[in-house]
Amino acid sequence: MILKTLIVGAMEVNCYILASHRNSPAIIIDPGDDETKIRQVLESYILKPAFVINTHGHFDHIGCDDKFAVPVYVYSQDEELLKDAKSNFSSFLGSAYKVKSEIKTLKDREIIKLQDIELQVIHTPGHTAGSISFLMRKPKDNILFTGDTLFYRGIGRTDLGGDEEVLMRSIREKLFILPDNTIIYPGHGPSSTIGEEKRNNQYLYY
Repeated sequence: MILKTLIVGAMEVNCYILASHRNSPAIIIDPGDDETKIRQVLESYILKPAFVINTHGHFDHIGCDDKFAVPVYVYSQDEELLKDAKSNFSSFLGSAYKVKSEIKTLKDREIIKLQDIELQVIHTPGHTAGSISFLMRKPKDNILFTGDTLFYRGIGRTDLGGDEEVLMRSIREKLFILPDNTIIYPGHGPSSTIGEEKRNNQYLYY
């Protein structure tokens, strides 16, 4: 399996590229910016984008959604953010952006498949109403993409239309029930594990 992390854009978003092997279709998670950098990785592994997945609809995570001519997946409650420049905050950054690609909405616990890769949707609201995490079920079962819900010793901000109480509940009730050895790949910053965050994430008072 190929799993590449790219840091893109001024907000230093973690964009992830997933594929079964070289010369195969690929999933792009949160292509926030820097199309050139993303394409360089795709080309180096001879990967063809199959679809984009957004962990939520804020502009720093969706800025390159339209660059690959593929469907874009997002949780149903964040679909409007992809369509509205004020809601996704791009209009406040001087470059109003609306996703024009085909948008497909996801549901909680839905399984997304590409070749031998399976990702399970976990609805983790709080940062936005439609924030989601993705738990890999195949070919590995200990990888979790958390978007801006849970970071290394941090949590997502909730002052941009979020809810801190809901965010805390999402983390404790939906993510901290996973095995301690589950590896976290967040929307910003370094990776971590569920066990590390249970023990040392001061924001959660766990």
